[in-house]
Amino acid sequence: MTTAPTPHAALALWTDADRADRFDQWLAPLAVRHGLRPETLAPASSDAGFRRYLRVQAADGRTLIVMDDPAQPNQVARFVEVGTLMSGCGLHVPAMLAHDAISGFALMEDLGAQLYLDTLQRAQRDGDMTVPKALMRDATTALLRWQGCAPARADGVLPLFDDAFVRRELQIFVDWCVQAHHGKQWNDKQRGWWDRTVALLSDNIAAQPRVPMHRDYMVRNLMVCPPPAGPDDSALPTPGILDFQDAVMGPITYDIASLLRDAFISWDESEELDWAVRYWEGAKRAGLFGMDPNGEDPHEMALDFGLFWRRLEWTALQRQLKIMGIFCRLKHRDGKPHYVEDLPRFYAYVVKTATRYVELAPLLRLIEDLQPQLLQTGFTLR
Repeated sequence: MTTAPTPHAALALWTDADRADRFDQWLAPLAVRHGLRPETLAPASSDAGFRRYLRVQAADGRTLIVMDDPAQPNQVARFVEVGTLMSGCGLHVPAMLAHDAISGFALMEDLGAQLYLDTLQRAQRDGDMTVPKALMRDATTALLRWQGCAPARADGVLPLFDDAFVRRELQIFVDWCVQAHHGKQWNDKQRGWWDRTVALLSDNIAAQPRVPMHRDYMVRNLMVCPPPAGPDDSALPTPGILDFQDAVMGPITYDIASLLRDAFISWDESEELDWAVRYWEGAKRAGLFGMDPNGEDPHEMALDFGLFWRRLEWTALQRQLKIMGIFCRLKHRDGKPHYVEDLPRFYAYVVKTATRYVELAPLLRLIEDLQPQLLQTGFTLR
C-alpha cells in the first residue's frame, strides 16, 4: 500500500521551502474552486530559464498546468498580456484560469503532451513527410493569422525589435560563445570583421516590414492539438502555442525563419524552400508587405522571392548566433551543459549561410578561428 504524496510532494518539487509555502497558500483556494488534487502535482516541463511547469489533476479527470516563475522580475504578467493578444486573434494559447504576477504563479489550460518536435522527429525517423507537411502548413497558417491580426491590437503592447535590440542579442554570442566557451579574445582585425557582420545583419532586419513576432516560433514551442470545439466543423487544426511572452514587433521573416531553421530539428533545403514559398505567397495575399492605394503590394520583398529568401537566411543567421551565445551561457553560468550539444547544428547553419553570400565572408573567418576542423571536414544538418 502506498501513501498519497503530501501537497508539493513533501517539498520534493521545491528547493525553497518559503516558496513552497507561498505556493500552497496560493493554490489552496484554487484547488477548491477548480476541483484540483494538489497531491498529484508533478513536473510537466521546464525551459531554458528558471521558469518551470507542473501538471495537476482535477477531480473531473482533466489536467491543468501550473507555471512557477521565481525570477525577479517574473514574466507572468507579460505571459497573460501577450496571451490575451494572441487569443484575441484566434490562436490557440493556454486559457488562463488564475495568476499571481507578484509571486510568479499561474494556473492555465493543459494543451497536452504531444509536442510538434517529438512528432516531427518521429516522422523524420520513419521517412514519412506527410505529417511534417501537414503540421508545418498548420503552423504557417497560425503564424500568418497572428501577423495579420495583431498589428491593430499591439500598439503599446509589443516592444520594437530594433537596432539596439539586435546588437544586444549578438553581443551574447561574443560574451558567451567566443569568450566564455572558446576562450578567445579577438584582435583588432577580427573585431572589425565582427562589426561589419553586425551592421549587415542589423541593416537586413531594418529593411523588412515589421509584424508581430513571437520571437521563439519553433517546433519545441508548438503543440499538436485538435481543432477547437465549436459550431464551425470546418475549423482548421491549429497548433497550441507556448512561450510567447517575449513577443515584439519585428522583421517579417523572423518567425518563419525560426520555424524552418530550428534549434532542435533540421530539414533539407528543398523542404525549407517549399514551406518558405507557401508562407511568402500567404503573406502577400494577407497584405503583410504593405499595400499601396491600388491594392498592389509595393515592397521589394513581395516582388522577388529570391530577395525574400536572402533576407530570411540573414535573419535566421542573427537568431542562430544569439542562440549559440545563449546555449553557452546556459552551460557556463546556469549549470545546464546539455544545451551545447546542439552547437554543431548551429555551426552548420552559420557556415552554410556565410559560405553562400560573399558579404558574410568575414563571419566565416571568425567561425573558422573558433572551429577550424569543422570547416575542413564539412557539416551535416541531420
